[in-house]
Amino acid sequence: MSLLFTPAKIGNLEIPNRILRSATAELMASNLDGKPREQLKSLWVALAKGGTGLIITGHMYVHPSGKCHPEMAGIYSDELIPSLKGCVDAVHEAGGKIAVQINHGGMQCDPRAVNGTIAPSAIEDDFLDQPAREMSTDEIEMLVDAYGQAARRVKEAGFDGVQIHAAHGYLVNQFISPYTNKRTDKWGGDLQGRTRFFREVTRSVREQVGAEYPVFVKFGMEDGLEGGLTAEEGAEVISMMAEMGLDGLEISGGIEANNVRKGIRNPSREAYFRPLVQLAREKTDLPLIMVGGMRSKGVMEEVLSSGDADFIALCRPLINEPNFPNLMKAGEQETSGCISSSNCWTEVMGEGISCKCPPLKV
Repeated sequence: MSLLFTPAKIGNLEIPNRILRSATAELMASNLDGKPREQLKSLWVALAKGGTGLIITGHMYVHPSGKCHPEMAGIYSDELIPSLKGCVDAVHEAGGKIAVQINHGGMQCDPRAVNGTIAPSAIEDDFLDQPAREMSTDEIEMLVDAYGQAARRVKEAGFDGVQIHAAHGYLVNQFISPYTNKRTDKWGGDLQGRTRFFREVTRSVREQVGAEYPVFVKFGMEDGLEGGLTAEEGAEVISMMAEMGLDGLEISGGIEANNVRKGIRNPSREAYFRPLVQLAREKTDLPLIMVGGMRSKGVMEEVLSSGDADFIALCRPLINEPNFPNLMKAGEQETSGCISSSNCWTEVMGEGISCKCPPLKV
């Protein structure tokens, strides 16, 4: 049997195959309160029916101050639990498993979504829509608790696990990075200080969900800019993760949210985070999830058989074809029809993500 379609675990969560849907902002929630629209439930059900082993939802905001963009789903209030539970039940009825990615945008929040942005330190930069002010100690402690409460809601709604977003220049990543964290108190300084927020968030999450509930992380292992987190420092952070009580690790990179690579047309351009994953493998025995431009079954199989990663995470291919895993399993398709244009995201309110490209002949 293809290794891609063998079961494996993240914590005590058994996943029927090695294909994960990497968290993908769906833009399918009420812009008023973050409740999921019916189209979001339909999307998740389509992914479940299409053979994805574990769906990771698009990031959900843990506090109103962390809403990253319009139409982002929320997990900041108990009032959201019933509507989310309805979505989870539908996914489970379709035979799927689903985890929530929890997040706070910090400096990366869209001005249309929040009234002013916050960050570990005051920052103004070309890649930001507006300057961000420095957070107070009280705000930091309040948000540590907000992550934990969000994770509790995830569990109460019936989701199968929770992923902490610590990549792409969002708030946890901002604390870890020396580029964005210039604090001189216990929340900044050396790597131990800069990882304190991440460690406290993880502790808060674990306290709320218990020891057995699957908790994993999407980690930006390097920032990719001068003065930012290096891969070597990122590897040091990874060496801390097992003791933090995490069950798995998805490796990504880049401090800007819009750092998706385009034009992936052949296997040589796939798996672009593989060098980072290989470095991570040297530092941890936790299950590793590789994301980053994988389009062909052959590359996915080779990554798994090499032992570099335990799971493959896909984003744009599953926007293009939610049933891509089933097509590969049936031997009907070896390569995704995605042409990696990144035209999936829309500026039209109410539309949500969708593939807008002509089909690629595969």
